[in-house]
Amino acid sequence: MARYVKISCLSAPFLRAGPETDLEEVVTRMIGHWEHRLEQVLPDRPDLIVLPECCDRPERAGYTYERLKEYYRYRGDRIRDFFAGVARDHRCYIAYAAIRALPDGTFRNSTQLLDRSGNVAGVYNKNHLVEGECTQGGMLYGKDAPVFETDFGRVACAICFDLNFDGLRERYARQKPDLILFSSAYHGGLMQQYWAYSCRAHFAGAINTHAPSAIISPVGEIIAQSTNYYHYVTRTINLDCEVIHIDYNEEHFRSIKNKYGPKVRIHDPGLLGSVLISSETDEFNVQDVIREFGLELLDDYWERAKAHRCSPGNMEM
Repeated sequence: MARYVKISCLSAPFLRAGPETDLEEVVTRMIGHWEHRLEQVLPDRPDLIVLPECCDRPERAGYTYERLKEYYRYRGDRIRDFFAGVARDHRCYIAYAAIRALPDGTFRNSTQLLDRSGNVAGVYNKNHLVEGECTQGGMLYGKDAPVFETDFGRVACAICFDLNFDGLRERYARQKPDLILFSSAYHGGLMQQYWAYSCRAHFAGAINTHAPSAIISPVGEIIAQSTNYYHYVTRTINLDCEVIHIDYNEEHFRSIKNKYGPKVRIHDPGLLGSVLISSETDEFNVQDVIREFGLELLDDYWERAKAHRCSPGNMEM
């Protein structure tokens, strides 16, 4: 059945609070900074808000790594708890991306997924740090690629530099998340769309304000993005969808539309040779349609094509 989820990707300029500023003042001002920014998206009642990387770090100018570490230790979980209160009060999930100070003195660059009750539903630690984050920032590389269960689907996370590494993307592709949350200071260009397509997942990226934040479909299309004027975007997407190739499936498309009309959407992004099919009704889900008409999923088609190539007698000697 249709699984609609409303997503807001929200960014903001870094708070200007020089390194000489009292740390209590920085924390207090940071909470106010984000209270103001959240007012831009909360009236739309999103199911999920995605925040950019290091969202509660003050602007770096003048800060040494040691002063930032002092701030992170002093801040503790207070700003996370502020966002948890927002998640609880507004019954939404929030992807809170920030540096965490651990009891052993090390740090992590993490996304903490807060659920509708304000609880931590999962934590992702950035797998691929920029070297200076480790050597100067005291951060350790994450090693896991968890996928979190939510009430609307399966969610994976990536942070900034992660987008450049195939190993992490391939681990996620095998786990088949419905949605990838990307918190970043770096945009990544075409890599955002490639991650969405290769993982057959929607992609929601919140980027620091020098570049647009966007929501991308599993066929790599930008559904909506923020602008230079407004550093946020909100859209409703349908996670009850699958990517299928036109080959061997196209013969069924007219029959599907004749039977179900607008209850099934078959969207062709053009040039790709693949379409996105989704159920737009509560009467059945997209898997029901796939079974009824014997449609072949894109990954199954690729596997069949590879197997046929390697069948005896099919390859040149």
